[in-house]
This record gives sequence, C-alpha cells and structure tokens, in this order.
Amino acid sequence: MWSSLVARTFGVAVAAALLQLVMVIAFSWPAARVAPRDVPIVVAGPQAAAVAERLDRERPGAFDVRTERDEAAARAALTDREAYGAVVTTPSGPKVLTASAASPVLAQQLTALAQVLTQPGGASVSPGSASASVVEDVVGADSDDPRGAGFGALALPLIMSGLAAAVLLTFAIRQAAWRAAGVVVFAVLRGLGVAGIAQGWLSLLPGSYLAVAGVMSLTILAVTGTVVGLAAAVGRAGFGLGGLALLLVGNPLSAATSAPELLPQPWGEIGQLLPPGAAVTLLRSTAFFDGAGAAGPVAVLVAWAAAGFGLLTIGGLRGRVRDEAAPEREPAIA
Repeated sequence: MWSSLVARTFGVAVAAALLQLVMVIAFSWPAARVAPRDVPIVVAGPQAAAVAERLDRERPGAFDVRTERDEAAARAALTDREAYGAVVTTPSGPKVLTASAASPVLAQQLTALAQVLTQPGGASVSPGSASASVVEDVVGADSDDPRGAGFGALALPLIMSGLAAAVLLTFAIRQAAWRAAGVVVFAVLRGLGVAGIAQGWLSLLPGSYLAVAGVMSLTILAVTGTVVGLAAAVGRAGFGLGGLALLLVGNPLSAATSAPELLPQPWGEIGQLLPPGAAVTLLRSTAFFDGAGAAGPVAVLVAWAAAGFGLLTIGGLRGRVRDEAAPEREPAIA
C-alpha cells in the first residue's frame, strides 16, 4: 500500500515535470527560431532581375522571389496575399512596398532590407542619402495596434475558452444532440462577443463586424467541437488529446505574432493545418484583405469542426447502445 502510494506520487510528479518541459519547449522554441524562410516577395521594374539575384546571393533561402512587370502588379500581389512585400526599382532608387497587416514583423524586416538594396547602377544605398529607398505600407495594420501585439494576443483566449467550454458541455449535457446544439450556441455567442470587444473596445481589427464575428465563431466551433467530439469518442482522455493538439502544439505554431514562413519548417506549414493557425490567417484575410486568401483556412476550420461533430455522433451512438444494453447503469461520457 505504502509503496504503491510512493510510486504513484513520484510517477505523477515526474509526468508533471516532463509536461512542463514540453510546454516550455513548445511555446519558446518557435519564437526563438524566428527567421525568414522562403518568404514570398515580388520585385518589379527595369532592374528587377539584378535585385532578385542579389537577394538570392546575400540571403539564400530567405525569400521566394518572383518578378512582376510593374508596380501595379506588385501592389496587386500584396493585396491578394500572394506576397508579403515588394521591391520596385525606379530611376531614383528602389521603392519597397510592405503589408504590415499580413505580418508586422516581416514588414519591419523588409523595411530594414530597404537600406541595403542596390541602386540601379549597382551601388549600395546608404540611409539618409538622396537616393535612399522609399518604403510604403500598402496594407497597414490597425493604427491602434501597429505592431500587432493585440492581434497576436487574440488567439490564445479563443483556444482556451473553447477548451473550457468543451469540458463544461461534456459534463453538463448528457445527450449528444443537445451537446452539439450547445457547441453551436456557444460558438455564435462567443464569436459575437469577442468580435465586439476586439473592434468596439480594443480597436484591434477593422472590417465588417459580422464577417469578423463569423471568423471568431467558426474558430470556436472548430476548437470546441473537436474537443467535445474527442471526449465523446474516447472519454476523458479526449480532453488531453484536444489540449495537446490545439493548445500545446497549435497555439505556438499559429504564427499569430509573426508569419508561417518565419517559423522553422515544416512546423510553420503544419501550424496552418491546425485551428489556431488557420484562424489567425483567416482573421487577417477577413479584417485587412477583403477575404483574399481565405479559402484555405476556411476549409481547415470546417474540416476540424466536421470531424468533431462526426466523433460526437459516433460517441452518442455508442452511448445509446450502452444505455440499451445496461439500463441500470449510469452511462459514461458520450
């Protein structure tokens, strides 16, 4: 008896310590390894080929450079979310276009890069010179959140509230159908509320209130539906699986404060296949880019929500079978 308690105590303590280490690594490692990796940018103008060659030579692997015919095409690439920035060569020197709404961190890096680009003649541009690069923010972040700190802080509360709601709904509502209805009602109400706070009080996001609220609701539907479905299918272990996938892995890889191309690969791409990363990308597209680039993240969130409700349906059917087979017993989580 005593030895069993000792073994259990030490086992739990060791497991908790390991979990803490995993959490520190999961949240700190991506942030500590932020660097540009195949970041899509555009170069245009008469010296576009020379600029692209220098970028590839001096920053190998940092940028995925494509050339466009003129400044108008370069601007379109930014507003369509096909590139994070552009370099337009002109007779008076390079002109750098950024889109801080897509990533304030990348916009800052591209602004710094503007000071070391070549002039049309090939000489280095010095800060403050008459021909120094001009920088223009084509799609700017919200004026009340220019560094994107407030925007980056939105992702974690959405995930945590979705997890908490999943636990409450699972234990408070036994019937699978009513539990599913509770998930939908919570997602709608939570989305409307968070969008109201983000836009009306904190002024973090521009754009249509209903569109932003729709993104918030879809995100919460995917998170809460997934965890509720996992709990119905595998029991209480589903809460742990959901927290592991969505909070411990998904949140650090969401690139809410950076960009997927700044994270170590393939983790940046994997993060976009999880609800937190898809939600961040979709929210940027909806609030700042009139929906450009929204199709992919919408498909990801819908797929997670559908999978969650599918698991909930399976769990509900299994629970009904158990109830019919043993009506005298209290049914387990279904």
